[in-house]
Amino acid sequence: MFIATLVLSALLAVVFVAAGTPKVLQKPVMVEAAESHGFTKDSYRIIGLLEYAGAAGLLVGLWFAPLGIAAGIGLFLLMAGAVIVHVRFKDKAAMTVPSAVLALLVAAALVLRILTA
Repeated sequence: MFIATLVLSALLAVVFVAAGTPKVLQKPVMVEAAESHGFTKDSYRIIGLLEYAGAAGLLVGLWFAPLGIAAGIGLFLLMAGAVIVHVRFKDKAAMTVPSAVLALLVAAALVLRILTA
């Protein structure tokens, strides 16, 4: 079961670094998305940094379970918040579903990490 935890955590880390990078670098499409959802550029950058921190936590958490569990909880809450924002702004499913899928995958990684701790 630890191999599944390892693979899922590594894949999620890559995804969250990829998702966080445009926010941290304040790419125009992300600045526009932030403003359209009522966020400042700086708050969106913080979200990107939280995604980086969560990715690092998932990886380091493979050796230190409490950190992996904390990272999983944090990323789950971040993605749940993203889903709530997308629903409140009545975004199309194409905008909402990725956050929901990531929330479910993070929940799976979290359960696996708890079981393999």
